Amino acid sequence: MLSFFLVVALTAGLMLIRMPIAFAVGLAGTIGLAIQLGPSPALAVLERSYYQSASGFILVAIPLFVLMAHLLTAGNVTRRAFIACQAWIGHARGGLAMAAVGASVLLAALIGSSTASTAAMGTAAFPEMRRYGYSDRLAAAVVSVGGTLTVVVPPSIVLVVYGVLTETSIGKLFIAGIVPGILTALGLVAVVRFTAVTTDQAPKGPPFQLRKAISETSHVWPITLLIVLVIGAIYGGLASPSEAAAFGVLGALVLGLLQRTISANGFSKAVSASIQATVMIIAIIACSAIFANYLAFTRVTQSILQAVNTSDLPHYAILMLIVLVLLIMGMVMDQLAILSLTMPLAFPAIMAMDFDPVWFGIIVTKTVEIGLLTPPLGLNAYVAAGQTKVPLQAVFKGLIPFIAIDIVILGILIAFPDLILFLPDMMMN
Repeated sequence: MLSFFLVVALTAGLMLIRMPIAFAVGLAGTIGLAIQLGPSPALAVLERSYYQSASGFILVAIPLFVLMAHLLTAGNVTRRAFIACQAWIGHARGGLAMAAVGASVLLAALIGSSTASTAAMGTAAFPEMRRYGYSDRLAAAVVSVGGTLTVVVPPSIVLVVYGVLTETSIGKLFIAGIVPGILTALGLVAVVRFTAVTTDQAPKGPPFQLRKAISETSHVWPITLLIVLVIGAIYGGLASPSEAAAFGVLGALVLGLLQRTISANGFSKAVSASIQATVMIIAIIACSAIFANYLAFTRVTQSILQAVNTSDLPHYAILMLIVLVLLIMGMVMDQLAILSLTMPLAFPAIMAMDFDPVWFGIIVTKTVEIGLLTPPLGLNAYVAAGQTKVPLQAVFKGLIPFIAIDIVILGILIAFPDLILFLPDMMMN
């Protein structure tokens, strides 16, 4: 047990000196294996676990979904999505902020990174809201909270990584994220609308013009249709996540060529960015496997399971403790890093309590995203403040009602698991 605490301390120390999370976890796990087994057996375990975890067929979905996202965003999708939503509802009080939420939903299905989505919306939506007299506090908060939709809205890279780490069906995770994503978006819209009618922070936008709204929508609906087809193929059992991702890449490339939004240079940059993102994600998964093997040899996981089974605490009390830890970690860490550190320990404990793995996956991802908004170190708030030049204190103040509604939605999802599970349960196998 002493070696376990030393390895945990080493992991934390390496992260504090800004070593990439994958390398920190992998190096600490390797040193732990060497302490536990000896150098030669540790290298044998290292070789086997790294290869097996990094060569699984299901991992094919990751580079394909990442490439699809980069191909679609190469055509300035963020700005087009916001303008289209703005054309339909921007004339109402709070309409521009609600349009930003709507554009964030589409962006969530494309980017898969919360901080990247926040940065993109900061460039596309914030200047327009400021132009029409929105308070900087509300506009920056909407930009920041809109990025949280990327985790649960499919096809989410975070859900793919959770599925790989826990051997949970990625297709079911995608479908399970639909209702929570819709609930979250509706909750954000409700907060914006309430703020608009009770304060002067969100005035009316430009007058509604039907012809302009239809024209702007024509640029966005093909991309929306592609995303619907990709998710629909998974839901209907017509394709696996990897096959659906391959179809998505082909569709994104065809759309880019037809709309003339992808140049040779843009295509090269999309491929290069996809390779970088994929290598980072696969490294996290493989190094997490090394750390998980170390935990298995130390029997720490078994000790935790035994403690859970013999504990007098109600199962939901243990779940809420895990949720609290994830919220705190979300304040200072990326969601992929949190998954790689916590799932080897938390997931077996949750399964020992007979919770559904798909339901838990949505709860985990929703929880860590709320952490990215909460002070003192909410990363999304820092990104929004840096992108919009709004003081950080003002961003956090504007986020208070959005965090409150997010926590309410999280509570609803915990209390009513069927909201998450009824669509996956209806899937065709």
